[in-house]
Amino acid sequence: MEINAVFEGGGVRGIALAGAIRSAELVNLSFKRVAGTSSGAIVASLVAAGYSAEEMRDIILTMPFKSFLKRAPIFNVKWIGPAIRLLLRKGLYSGDALEQWLDGLLAKKGIRTFGDVDHDRLRIIASDITNGRIVVLPQDLPQYGIDPKHFPISKAVRMSTSIPYFFDPVMLREQLKHGRKKPFRKPFTYIVDGGLLSNFPLWLFEEETDPRTNRMIPTIGFQLVGKQDGQPHSIHGLISMLQAMVETMLSAHDERYIEQKNRYRTIKIPTLGVGVTEFEVSKEKSIELYGSGLEAGTDFFDAWTYMQYEKMFKQYAAAICISTKKGEDH
Repeated sequence: MEINAVFEGGGVRGIALAGAIRSAELVNLSFKRVAGTSSGAIVASLVAAGYSAEEMRDIILTMPFKSFLKRAPIFNVKWIGPAIRLLLRKGLYSGDALEQWLDGLLAKKGIRTFGDVDHDRLRIIASDITNGRIVVLPQDLPQYGIDPKHFPISKAVRMSTSIPYFFDPVMLREQLKHGRKKPFRKPFTYIVDGGLLSNFPLWLFEEETDPRTNRMIPTIGFQLVGKQDGQPHSIHGLISMLQAMVETMLSAHDERYIEQKNRYRTIKIPTLGVGVTEFEVSKEKSIELYGSGLEAGTDFFDAWTYMQYEKMFKQYAAAICISTKKGEDH
């Protein structure tokens, strides 16, 4: 049976998503369309490229987290270096290493651009802070004069994972007709982490049906939950304060009340106290996170049925229609 999947962002804690994917594979569910934000975008792109959960597990256990945090030596001078880099580049680290790493993984499956995957199979969420709007990639690329078919998936994922102040924002120069670009003096468009505006975009695949069977294609959300118990942020300067602010902002989704209308289609995966920007996570903790995702997914799918999903979806859809109608009447 096919399902659509939406993967929530959560920095390095996205390791747990692979375990939950394995639980879906074990009950013979396959993914028709996938979407994700931030680390969820990494997972979604790997699924779209054809990676299995066990392949992702092996990738994650050898994932060079620390290599993503490299920068020129001049910017490593204590206190001054990082502050200068923030002023010049608007981020502590470039994000180049993460993009190159993912590009290499996708290439092993013969994938590079959105044109290399089935139409509309993959969607990635990012935030356009220049224009103040959510960006759904690749669908929204034409707004910037960019052909989606030729746009690298790794670049889109880099946009979605560009945690503000932590990684450099991705800058786009809008294309004009015939491939010309706007004059250089025109401001660039800055794109950052999708979690800033929509960390859990369950709304992407509403009411989709399989034309072969005329049956609804379920959309299942994979959500990372759980705060860092007993691990307060240590703030001792501008840089640590910015990191604490950003991590609090992105992890606040963990504590947010999940609306009743989405509980029946959401796998809640404990993140075992691991922080969003805890890039020095150990191999042992990575294995625990994978296991956490596998256990949460197994518990969910053991109690899940298509009939119950369809019933609940229609029930809440009807409630929304009634609520909207009442609002219009008033």
